[in-house]
Amino acid sequence: MLTRKQHELLLFIHERLKESGIPPSFDEMKEALDLASKSGIHRLITALEERGFIRRLPNRARALEVLRLPDSIAPGLNAARKFSPAVIQGSLGRPAPKEPQRLQAPGNDDDATASVSIPVMGRIAAGVPIDAIQHRTHSISVPPDMIAGGEHYALEVKGDSMIEAGIFDGDTVIIRNANTANPGEIVVALVDEEEATLKRFRRKGASIALEAANPAYETRIFGPDRVKVQGKLVGLIRRY
Repeated sequence: MLTRKQHELLLFIHERLKESGIPPSFDEMKEALDLASKSGIHRLITALEERGFIRRLPNRARALEVLRLPDSIAPGLNAARKFSPAVIQGSLGRPAPKEPQRLQAPGNDDDATASVSIPVMGRIAAGVPIDAIQHRTHSISVPPDMIAGGEHYALEVKGDSMIEAGIFDGDTVIIRNANTANPGEIVVALVDEEEATLKRFRRKGASIALEAANPAYETRIFGPDRVKVQGKLVGLIRRY
């Protein structure tokens, strides 16, 4: 799922490429989406790139490639051009950093009767603000000691921006509701009331830095009024 603006920009780029073979300029994208500045376009393009919908081609001005479209629009195209991020060289065999509490979930378990059910609220890389999701997609069972204290929800991870923190595409992260965080904690951050992302929380002077755990992604810096913490990572579930 994409936000409305992300969806509009992706379709605009796709249609322009079909018509002329040349991506639109940032001014054309800004005008088409009725945005006040090009900084909003930069954020939308970064979000689409992180989610694997587009790719910026190096050493070429205005060079964008559409890798896939939302399944509701072009399932056949996506099947033929399924995006698979490359392995980041140098990360294989590297000692893993401290990881969040992890629960392997191969199937039914005798301890299931002692577990606690929490709602799965969608995909963190989809860019949908958590506050806007008012229904559960489904529920999962987790050990009680994983969610001690506070309210919790789960999100399915889409993308590879946190692989060096031990968080992979397809994992399910357990989040405790919170609106503050300490530097270094992995949080669900809402940017500009539009984009939800899972990143490591840092402070850069008066600004907030959202730091990926993958050298392929740049740290993003925002003014404090543009970022809201919506939860902190407390655990992770991976199916094999």
